[in-house]
Amino acid sequence: MAEFNPLVSRLSPPPIPSVLAWSRAYDGSRGERINLSQAVPGYPTHPDMLTWLGEMASQQEFTNYGDIEGEPVLRAAYAAHASVVYGAKLSPANIHITSGGNQAFMCLIMAVANAGEAVALPMPFYFNHDTTLAMLGIRSVPVACDDGFLPDIESVKKVAASGIRALVLVTPNNPTGAVYPPALLSQIFNICRENNIWLILDETYRDFLPSDGGVPHGLLNVPGWEKNLALIYSFSKSYCIPGHRLGAITAGAEMVDQVAKVMDNLQICAPRSPQAAVAKAIPALTDWRRSNNDEIRHRAIAMKDVMTRLPAWEISAIGAYFAYVRHPFRGAKSEAVAEKLAREFGVVCLPGAYFGEGQEDYLRFAFANADAATILKLEERLKDFSL
Repeated sequence: MAEFNPLVSRLSPPPIPSVLAWSRAYDGSRGERINLSQAVPGYPTHPDMLTWLGEMASQQEFTNYGDIEGEPVLRAAYAAHASVVYGAKLSPANIHITSGGNQAFMCLIMAVANAGEAVALPMPFYFNHDTTLAMLGIRSVPVACDDGFLPDIESVKKVAASGIRALVLVTPNNPTGAVYPPALLSQIFNICRENNIWLILDETYRDFLPSDGGVPHGLLNVPGWEKNLALIYSFSKSYCIPGHRLGAITAGAEMVDQVAKVMDNLQICAPRSPQAAVAKAIPALTDWRRSNNDEIRHRAIAMKDVMTRLPAWEISAIGAYFAYVRHPFRGAKSEAVAEKLAREFGVVCLPGAYFGEGQEDYLRFAFANADAATILKLEERLKDFSL
């Protein structure tokens, strides 16, 4: 048999199907399966969104190739929206539409780093970021985080000066849910500028920040931000359309040009009809998005409520879609804990080990997938659980 690319063949299988496979052995004896594995919206798509998707899918013009950078109508709508979100001045030239946030990340990494070079990720990392680097032959350099899972500044300084090409941060964070304060992001961005490296900020879960928290950060108002900064956003979570695969990059016009070279070889253009539908949804569904944000916060409250009655289980960080929970079985493999939870207790979550070294004591619960009533059912199952 001919050989495979070792950079790909030595990667582990995709994590989500692996844990869902465990749960298929669950016999239902403790009630309905509670799936907290994957970050997907746990409520239905808005009916108007479905209508627009259908209307746009039936239009002849969207059966042809579109602009590599994205539909002009969506680039304009998102640039206007992001300008309000950040209190900054953005134009369509600052926006590149991709087929989801993961593709946005791959495009950016390919634009800034070569095989054999290095990119820094905080520990724990989002596993698709790490595996993307691995398959491209780019070294992943860890950045230490504090007890609240915020990047340690001294570690950032050391790593930034080590010759890396970029630092990647996710806020609100996946897997921990931790939200990086604007002052911390400003401090980190200054370090990146001083060392002439890129800061890639993945804000997939930005729309689930507290609605009264002000702007996420002021980085887009820093003069010359375009030389060192690129942001990632996903329409999947906010508009409940993960199957339609739409993401966005916000960056300088020069970065958009470089990403277009990658995108032309990767996919040519993101799906066109969903782009046109989302362009309508951005201004029209503002109140609906806010109500979903409120719903997610109710689910977070339910998650905290459960854990207050389970003193052996500890929420180490929580925010947006995720709770990073320290399980009580010190020394046990997180994969063994998660597998037994799925097979025998019908609770599907991800082992901490999937997010890097030193994470065996943790599990990631994607609580946004389930309503508050379902989340509260965790109490009985975790209370009875033992290895």
